[in-house]
Amino acid sequence: MDITRDKEEIQSRIGQKRMDHVLRVADYAKDLAVHYGLDPEKAYLAGFYHDCMKIRDLDLLKKAARDLGLEWTEEFDQAPQVVHGLLGALAAEKMYGVRDRDILNAIAYHTTGRAGMTDLEKIIYLADYAEPMRDFDGVDQVRKEIKEDLDQAMYQALNRTIQYLIEKNSYITIKSLEARNDFLKKVTHGKIY
Repeated sequence: MDITRDKEEIQSRIGQKRMDHVLRVADYAKDLAVHYGLDPEKAYLAGFYHDCMKIRDLDLLKKAARDLGLEWTEEFDQAPQVVHGLLGALAAEKMYGVRDRDILNAIAYHTTGRAGMTDLEKIIYLADYAEPMRDFDGVDQVRKEIKEDLDQAMYQALNRTIQYLIEKNSYITIKSLEARNDFLKKVTHGKIY
């Protein structure tokens, strides 16, 4: 794994603006890992590679999926914006030499979340969601929650994302709904009314 070489190759695929975002996410993830007593290097690497396959052109995205062995599903047709997480995990492993399953899972689920997320997965999801240049209603509240309670922050971030997708009449992945419900149980301690 050679981050300097990988940075050039990734940037040529995703562009300078997206690369700047990637570096902010990696730094934020590292800081959050320190805050929560996790491995900062693992968090940085997961943040660094999280958008390595953020390909906007649908035909190129489908080609990359074929090349890396990711089966294209009906759900991907409905929500192609989530493919880059799973594809990024495959690329991180096959192209960039990342072997750590925790890092690969954090990359894979940074767009959808999932039930049973690890703290590293939560940190990458949230670092991407609320990195310092993100500016939307409620982001400051989420940033505050991120430093206090990862589960509460995930619950709020997933709720906001799902609400946004509903308002846009967009497809919501099953994994996102399962993740939201999992965090609902955690933040209410299983007492859902």
